[in-house]
Amino acid sequence: MGDKESDDAVIPERKKYSKKKVAKRDDELWKGILEDVFGDFLRFFFPDADKLFDMSKKFVFLDKEFNRLFPPERNTAGVRFVDKLVKVHLKEGGSKFILVHVEIQGQGGHEDLRTRMFRYFYRAKDKHNVSITAFAILIDSDKKYHPKIYKEDYLGTKLSYEFNTYKLLDQNEQKLRADPNPFAIVALVALLALKNKNADDDHLKRIKIDLTKELIKRNVSKEKHIKIMDFLAYYVNFNKPEMMLKFEKEVEQLTGRTTAMGVREILLDRATDKGRVEGRNEGLNEGRSEGLLLGSHRATLKIALEMKKDGFPIDKIVKLTKLSVKEVEVL
Repeated sequence: MGDKESDDAVIPERKKYSKKKVAKRDDELWKGILEDVFGDFLRFFFPDADKLFDMSKKFVFLDKEFNRLFPPERNTAGVRFVDKLVKVHLKEGGSKFILVHVEIQGQGGHEDLRTRMFRYFYRAKDKHNVSITAFAILIDSDKKYHPKIYKEDYLGTKLSYEFNTYKLLDQNEQKLRADPNPFAIVALVALLALKNKNADDDHLKRIKIDLTKELIKRNVSKEKHIKIMDFLAYYVNFNKPEMMLKFEKEVEQLTGRTTAMGVREILLDRATDKGRVEGRNEGLNEGRSEGLLLGSHRATLKIALEMKKDGFPIDKIVKLTKLSVKEVEVL
């Protein structure tokens, strides 16, 4: 699995800044990127993935089932982790499959990870009775923290459950850059975000442009390129909104497109979900589609209002949200 050698970053880290940069990550971006590049994720960790797994069959993301098996835990405020349970068909043919459990954990919750990983394993095993492989992707900043095994030993009864781990801080940046796998770019984005968490906007923009060039080298499909660019662009936000506009212009020069439309899709996906709820709650009797449109439009107006508060120019808000100039001006 990932190499654990240390190496100097290609883009040197700065030690002092006039303003501390606070990272703002969106767990929904992690959930989305896992689905978008899951085949690459498997190839990243299993060199013989194409011999083991039937990549021609769609991966089934059991998010709803996962939520039923493992309801949200109480008293986990401030703890960040993303879980995925995925049905993957085997190359052997037929309907034989395994389950892949992936947990991405950031700061907090360290004392619970081993127990949680084991609990997820035995509940999923009991439900499906198939083989399960599990990964804990650790994106925290604690170099000493690296749980691997859950153990119990009581009155002669012993249990040991070991799962795959990938400690981001232990990874070699140069080797990730040399790896043609698209998931290596995702890992690089998260790694450099950790290494440069106090970077000012100018330095952060240079890092993002550098990673954009790394992605271009991999010559991935247009759809996958857009998805990874969205993750790259918005995994850590700039302090000043205008810096995103500068970044987009440089990216457009490199790739011929801006990155913001992908995030607009993410926001409107959320708006659509909100629209379903608002449409039902307000008792709209004009049909489900009208409820979706009304709720989505209202949520889009709220998004535009937040962008306006953050100082985005009106023409930029209009471009990203597809609202009219008048609609934005009156907000």
